[in-house]
Amino acid sequence: MSSRTVIRGGLVITASDEIHADVLVEDGRIAALAASGTPAAEAWTAERTIDATGKYVIPGGVDAHTHMELPFGGTNASDTFETGTRAAAWGGTTTIIDFAVQSVGHSLREGLDAWNAKADGKCAIDYAFHMIVSDVNQDTLKEMDLLVEEGVTSFKQFMAYPGVFYSDDGQILRAMQRSAENGGLIMMHAENGIAIDVLVEQALARGETDPRYHGEVRKALLEAEATHRAIKLAQVAGAPLYVVHVSAQEAVAELARARDEGLNVFGETCPQYLFLSTDNLAEPDFEGSKYVCSTPLRPKEHQKYLWRGLRTNDLQVVSTDHCPFCFVGQKELGRGDFSKIPNGLPGVENRMDLLHQAVVDGHISRRRWIEIACATPARMFGLYPKKGTIAPGADADIVIYDPGAEQVMSAETHHMNVDYSAYEGKRTTGRVETVLSRGELVIDQRKFAGRTGHGQYTPRSTCQYLH
Repeated sequence: MSSRTVIRGGLVITASDEIHADVLVEDGRIAALAASGTPAAEAWTAERTIDATGKYVIPGGVDAHTHMELPFGGTNASDTFETGTRAAAWGGTTTIIDFAVQSVGHSLREGLDAWNAKADGKCAIDYAFHMIVSDVNQDTLKEMDLLVEEGVTSFKQFMAYPGVFYSDDGQILRAMQRSAENGGLIMMHAENGIAIDVLVEQALARGETDPRYHGEVRKALLEAEATHRAIKLAQVAGAPLYVVHVSAQEAVAELARARDEGLNVFGETCPQYLFLSTDNLAEPDFEGSKYVCSTPLRPKEHQKYLWRGLRTNDLQVVSTDHCPFCFVGQKELGRGDFSKIPNGLPGVENRMDLLHQAVVDGHISRRRWIEIACATPARMFGLYPKKGTIAPGADADIVIYDPGAEQVMSAETHHMNVDYSAYEGKRTTGRVETVLSRGELVIDQRKFAGRTGHGQYTPRSTCQYLH
């Protein structure tokens, strides 16, 4: 049975174009676009017609950095693949790339199998996986080749968290050398974890236990130093590098310098670094713990450098690093010791709206909004043009977006499985109205119409930006 939907009268926005066009969807894919009101468009017939007059018609968001059900700090991220992907859809995101975790002493395959089991049959939208590499050895390196062939084409390493995910420079170099050969992309958490641990120990010894000290010990200079070191190691290996959750002006400067030298170096930032700051970490009565994540929130003056990086393309992607922990019972594990606060913020539902607010505020253009939230993450991680654009042949992952609707972000109304909002009380202009995933309604006029298990696992090709 063929199923057809026509979306009429909207402004179609992609990374490259804005056009008043109707969109024909057939059997889960975009079949055609035609200028609204033309005979070609008027001739289309369909079982379902969506009126998008006065609205934007945009590609579904691609969030390339989420952590559903992640075990961390003696607890687990509070969103499951079921709750987290549903919340993502409410926020206009139709694809997530989550992280499967290799535990030390175990194979990559065991980690990938475990995460496939968590997600299988649970997701409301499509999903893919990166692989966290915690144990670099000869077997791991061989497995990296196999995973790339299977469509898991990116590998995350950590210069932070000694004793948990940490890799030393030698392990990083070996993994980078392997990715230079197999076409994979190394994603780096760039913070000098060894030095940070010294500062943590010293702060606690001085009785500095409040959440704000989390930001003070994880110094911007140690993010910049690790970013610089990661770039040099990648240069030695002849490998591309993608630096995750860039938060500091000094780290942006390192990326800009590398890109000016023509290196395949890429950078991601997150809404929390663009809209929140150390002021939030300093909130009284342990409220600051809600904002503990790593890299940490920075003083407000860093924000303008991140926005500028997004405009100049020294930063290419905005992902969420969605890793929610409830305030009650989870964040509270760190009362009296900031180093025990689980690291992570909820955000998968807020990203598209916050970035639209950035358009309203004049930080970025509408097309740049779609570029950093949809098209570039899809290209970076081998999902384009299946995902990230509105073009014939692409998956019909489409959002009808009302640019004039006003909303107030709040834990009362969000759909993430977490007891607070990092943006509580923030007023934004623009809201998701209807969401299609592969042509099927997930959100219909602000009502959930999707189903658990609709989301499919999506293998990926390699990074489409490498030269």
